[in-house]
Amino acid sequence: MAYVPPTQLHGGKRRLRFVPLNYTVRSLVVRWQASVLSALGIAMTIAVLCGVFALRTGFESLHSETGSDAVAVYLRVGATSEGESGIPLDRVNTHKVRPEVALDDKGQPLAAGESYLALFLHKADETDSLVNVPLRGVEEASITIQGKAFEIVEGRQVNFGADEIMVGRPLSTRIRDCQLGQTLMVNVTPFQVVGIFEHRGAYRSEIWGDVDRITAALERPMRQRVIAKLKPGTDLPALTAALESDKRLPSKVMSERAYFASQTDVLGGVLGILGTLLGSILGLAAVLGAANTMLAAVGARTREVGVLRSLGFGRTAILISFLFEAALIGLAGGLIGCLIVLPLDGLETGTMNWNTFTESAFAFRVDAQLFLTAMVVSVLLGVVGGLVPAWRASRLKPVEAMRRG
Repeated sequence: MAYVPPTQLHGGKRRLRFVPLNYTVRSLVVRWQASVLSALGIAMTIAVLCGVFALRTGFESLHSETGSDAVAVYLRVGATSEGESGIPLDRVNTHKVRPEVALDDKGQPLAAGESYLALFLHKADETDSLVNVPLRGVEEASITIQGKAFEIVEGRQVNFGADEIMVGRPLSTRIRDCQLGQTLMVNVTPFQVVGIFEHRGAYRSEIWGDVDRITAALERPMRQRVIAKLKPGTDLPALTAALESDKRLPSKVMSERAYFASQTDVLGGVLGILGTLLGSILGLAAVLGAANTMLAAVGARTREVGVLRSLGFGRTAILISFLFEAALIGLAGGLIGCLIVLPLDGLETGTMNWNTFTESAFAFRVDAQLFLTAMVVSVLLGVVGGLVPAWRASRLKPVEAMRRG
């Protein structure tokens, strides 16, 4: 009886058949050394890519999660940050009593004029390097506005009117003279560190003190911004348009959350470009490694491909089988890469925020979205690397393949 290929059965209609899954898995097991090396190449790519983007996510989330949409920040018109802003004291008081500003239980406006300046301070390590650290002069209302986001974790809150400061928790270990009980010189005025505070946002990288004492020490009587709690229902876009066109008191106003989100553009963009560049270079190497592995697999399995083709498996089935094998290698590499970068989650570091040119302390953030993206990229790297070998395998003719094998 003559052999009838499966694709000619069922009334001569061609039916797509897939190579059994266990064949692909057993092939990976048999050639595990080459598969592992290829997977490790992809894993290194994914680890570097995830590491850089975890750094970027941690930096951006620190700023995007700072503040509230119910809190307004008033700056000088044209200023892109409070470091560029300057508001005279008489205008600060005018801002505080504006109709959109909420009042506390005693009928006092929940608004504060704040100063801001970067101090050039020594790091606490032995390198003796200098960094710019934000120094913020605040009022009692500033702390009230922050609410539960602000918390004293060591020591106490400053006594307003005294030469005292409190520092963000990361600075207490990173910056010299910022430890509890020590003295920090601001210009020529000594300020005692009486408290360590924690904040869930960007303020955790700052030093806070009484605004009157800070500005007196710096001989800078003006304020850099006014911060205010808004009454419920305030139309912030309309308020922004009105204040920018106000002839008597032109001001730039935005929500506190929007302000801090705008302070991530430069460094966030640099980290994004760096991650993409490194990922592309390493990804190309990973693709070449996967292609080399799959080419070797095709060469070693030429006779097997010939047998599969003789049994009636079509070119599409062979192509899909080899692509699936490459995808499994990529998936394994992705899992390994994610496991490598997972211990970085929560690890604190610091770098300069190029929008404000000040030191910013934040933590790596490895989240589910980053992992999902990493897995998709790793599978794509594997598939792209296996595409040419899979196509070559699918083009083998049964008789020539069995003879060549």
